[in-house]
Amino acid sequence: MADIDTGGGKKVSTRVDMTPMVDLAFLLVTFFMLTTTFNKPQTMEVNMPEKNQKNETMKVKESKTTTIVLAENDKVYYYTGVENPEVKLTNFSESGLRKVLLEKVKTIQDPIIIIKAKKEAKYKNVVDVIDEMAITGVKIYALVDITPADLELLAKAPY
Repeated sequence: MADIDTGGGKKVSTRVDMTPMVDLAFLLVTFFMLTTTFNKPQTMEVNMPEKNQKNETMKVKESKTTTIVLAENDKVYYYTGVENPEVKLTNFSESGLRKVLLEKVKTIQDPIIIIKAKKEAKYKNVVDVIDEMAITGVKIYALVDITPADLELLAKAPY
């Protein structure tokens, strides 16, 4: 509480007790800490193969398979099939990779996308490609190691 001493002829001094204000501050801090909702971390669900699974290859039609190769400087190469494919270059824009994936979803029922990344590719690019799979509705895709044949194919590309 505030005490005011008004003694005759003496200097007037005021003393303010800060204890209740400190108590109020701690009560408010406690109240806001307990009532605040924290953001929950957003995770992406990735299904991994089981460890006991045998090395069995799954046979699929070449026409349903599209391979996406992530390269340096945010470049995205893609091609369909395995026998003499035509390698094309695109980017991560809506008129780039997303348009390619949407066309695949429209023309092919349940397309299979194989994602490969060169050593120079950024981790952000891999996350962006997986996001594009969710946005465009591609249900079947796999992250696969890049092979020397893929690197050779990219070296021959005119881009």
